[in-house]
Amino acid sequence: MTTSRFQQGFAAMAALFLLVVLAALGGFMVSFSNAQHLTHAQDVQGTRAYWAARAGLEWGVGIVMQNNACPAAINNLTIEGFNVAVTCTSDTYVDSGNRVIYQFRATAAAGNIERSVSAAMER
Repeated sequence: MTTSRFQQGFAAMAALFLLVVLAALGGFMVSFSNAQHLTHAQDVQGTRAYWAARAGLEWGVGIVMQNNACPAAINNLTIEGFNVAVTCTSDTYVDSGNRVIYQFRATAAAGNIERSVSAAMER
C-alpha cells in the first residue's frame, strides 16, 4: 500500500489541534471557576455587612428607647470585622401632640463591601 507524500503527518496535526483546543477550554473553565468563587465570597460578605448594619440599627434604636433622645455622639461600632457607623436625628412635631420622629441610618463597611440600612421610629 502506498501513501501519498502529502498525507503523511496528518494525524500529528489533528492531535496538536485537539490538544490546543482542549488546553484553551481547560483554561477557560479554570478562569470561570475562579470568577464564580470570587462572586460567591463577595455575596457572603455583602450579607454579613447587611446584618452588621442591621445590628447597628438595632443598637441605635435601643439607645433611644433607653434615653428618650438621640445620643450626642454615636461612636462607630465594630461588628464581625465591619466598621458600623450609626447616625440618629430627631424632629419634634407639635401639631400632632409633641410626637418625636427619630431617623436612624447604619452603614457597615469592610474593604470594598458596604451595606446601609435606615429606619424611622415615632415616640
